Amino acid sequence: MAEGYPAERFSIAAVAPKQTAALIRFGHHPDLDPQVHELVALRASQLNGCAFCIDMHWLDAKAHGENDARLYGLDAWRESPLYHERERAALALCEAVTQIDREGVPDEVWVEAREHYDEDELAQLLCAIAATNTWNRLQIATRALPGNYTPATAVGAGS
Repeated sequence: MAEGYPAERFSIAAVAPKQTAALIRFGHHPDLDPQVHELVALRASQLNGCAFCIDMHWLDAKAHGENDARLYGLDAWRESPLYHERERAALALCEAVTQIDREGVPDEVWVEAREHYDEDELAQLLCAIAATNTWNRLQIATRALPGNYTPATAVGAGS
């Protein structure tokens, strides 16, 4: 990612490689279920309206074996029977953190997340959500262009 991806203003990865590397490390969660990670990353990107990140996380989710129906239905996850309770807890937490206000994350959302994730998993989930929100803001600000991303797993590099 040294060169970054095309953007109308500039590639944040090319201009700020140390900060980009730090954010990549912060957002890397080897113990978090990759399907949950991609669902929350895609959902946060949808909420933030980041076209580049929606494209990227959609492709990453597909590379990790996610099915089309679950990806198409993600905007309506509450009404869909395609997501299990653990994923629902992560998606609710993702939405609460992404759309956070002065009251913070509602207690009922936090309690539900704690029922499905231990402290370590919850910390990783929160960091993944925070990193995605930061990436969304950087990519929107620099006007990163969707359609230029290839998932690492699709080219054999692993995840």
